[in-house]
Amino acid sequence: MNTKLEVLTPENCQMIFIDHQPQMAFGVQSIDRQVLKNNTVGLAKAAKIFGVPTTITTVETEAFSGHTYPELLAVFPENPILERSSMNSWDDQKVRDALAANGRKKVVVSGLWTEVCNNTFALSAMLEGGYEIYMVADASGGTSKDAHDYSMQRMIQAGVVPMTWQQVLLEWQRDWARRDTYDAVMALVKEHSGAYGMGVDYAYTMVHKAPERVVHGPRLAPVPAAISPQAAE
Repeated sequence: MNTKLEVLTPENCQMIFIDHQPQMAFGVQSIDRQVLKNNTVGLAKAAKIFGVPTTITTVETEAFSGHTYPELLAVFPENPILERSSMNSWDDQKVRDALAANGRKKVVVSGLWTEVCNNTFALSAMLEGGYEIYMVADASGGTSKDAHDYSMQRMIQAGVVPMTWQQVLLEWQRDWARRDTYDAVMALVKEHSGAYGMGVDYAYTMVHKAPERVVHGPRLAPVPAAISPQAAE
C-alpha cells in the first residue's frame, strides 16, 4: 500500500518547526516574510487545535540565530525547545527521540531555510528513520526563489509530499460536521487566512446575520454637506 495516499489526520501525523528564528528569517527572499510568519503561526495554531504532537527545534540561538518567534512559542508554551549546533536537525539525538516518542511516521515540516535545514532533515529522516515527510512550502522559506523552488523539487523527486499550511488545516478538519473543532478552525481562518477569512466574516454577518465579531463605535448615518454658493456657480 502507498501510505502517501492516506489523507493526513490529527491521529496519523506529527509536526516539526525548524529554526523559525529572526536571523534565519532575515535571509528569506522566496516569500514575503510577514506572510511567512503569518502562515507559520497559523499552522502552529492548527496543530494546537487538533492536538497534533509538535516538536520545536532551533540552531545557535544565543550565538547567531536569535529567539524563535514569540507568536509561535505562545502557541506551545509548555513545549521544550530543542537546541542544536548542526544545520541538519536529524543530527541531534533529542530531535530523533522526540519524533520517535510521538510514534507517527508522517511528519509535517515547516522550517528555514528550505534549501538547507528543511532539505537535509527531510532526506535524512526518510533515509535513516523511515519517515514520510510532508513539506509545508508556504510556511518555509529560502534565500531566493530559486533556492526554495529547486530545493522543493529535489525533495519531491526524493519522495517528499509538498503542501500548503491551509491545505494541512483543512485536511485535518476534513468535514464541517465535526463541530468539536469547527469554531476554533473558523476563528483561525478569520485571523490568518486573508481573503478566505474576510469571506467567512462576510458570510457570517451579511448572509447568516450573525453579530460582528468586534465591538466598535456607533455607525453614523450619512449627512450630506451643504453646497457652497461658489461651488454651485
